[in-house]
Order: sequence, then structure tokens, then C-alpha cells
Amino acid sequence: MEEFIAALRSHGYKITPQRRAVIGALRACGKFTTAQQVLEHVKENFPDMSLDTVYRNLGLLTDLGLVHEINTRRREGNIFEISLAEHHHHLVCLECGKAECLNFCPIHADEVTRAEENGFKVTFHSLEFYGYCQECQGDVPKRQ
Repeated sequence: MEEFIAALRSHGYKITPQRRAVIGALRACGKFTTAQQVLEHVKENFPDMSLDTVYRNLGLLTDLGLVHEINTRRREGNIFEISLAEHHHHLVCLECGKAECLNFCPIHADEVTRAEENGFKVTFHSLEFYGYCQECQGDVPKRQ
């Protein structure tokens, strides 16, 4: 939690009890948490907190690079994970929404260099692969 607080302070943000609660919920709920799950956890101590407040705080933490938002393309919304020291990418199931981390980066330095040829400075990248997990593949019609 201290690294979150230090980052927020270094960017001039207040450390509110609600912000602490959202950070604590992210840590307690574990990897790949929805905003709704964060809200349910936070409501134990802050029964009046709204989903909008949770989303605002998750957005701020994402903008600061402390949290990674993964688009699941599902009605339940995106999932969030605390950013790890090393960057990584994800596999996301279109059926059940399950996400898995890739333990390698499929983007090579040559491609980043090519992307910067027109004067654009790349500071980070994010990549999700979408498809069907092993459990859901039986429910998907086979492509011809």
C-alpha cells in the first residue's frame, strides 16, 4: 500500500480514506478484480460509497500506472490488476471473461523502433489476445 500512497502523493493527490479503501480492496480481492467486486469489498467499511467513486479511483490508479485495466468485452465490465514490476500481456476468454497473464512479451524492440520512425515516442505498450479458454472452446462453433 505504501508504494501507492507514495505515488499518489508525488503526483499531488490526497490520500483519502476512500482511496485507501479502494487500494486495500484491490489487494484483498486479488488478481483480475471487477469494479463491482471492489465496491462490494469497500462497502463493508464505507456503505455509502458509490460505484462511480470506485471507477474514478481505479481510473486514477490506472493513469498513474499502478493498476492495469484489461478490457474483457463483457457486460460485467473490465477487470483490474495491480501492475507488476515487469510489464506483461494477457489472454482473455470472450465467453467466460477469464484472463491469464502471458509470461513473455510478443512485441520486439525492432517493432517499437519502427513505430517511433515518424517522431512518436513510445513510453509503454499493452496487448491482449482474445479468444476462448480451454473450458469454453467446446461451446464455440468450429471455424471452417
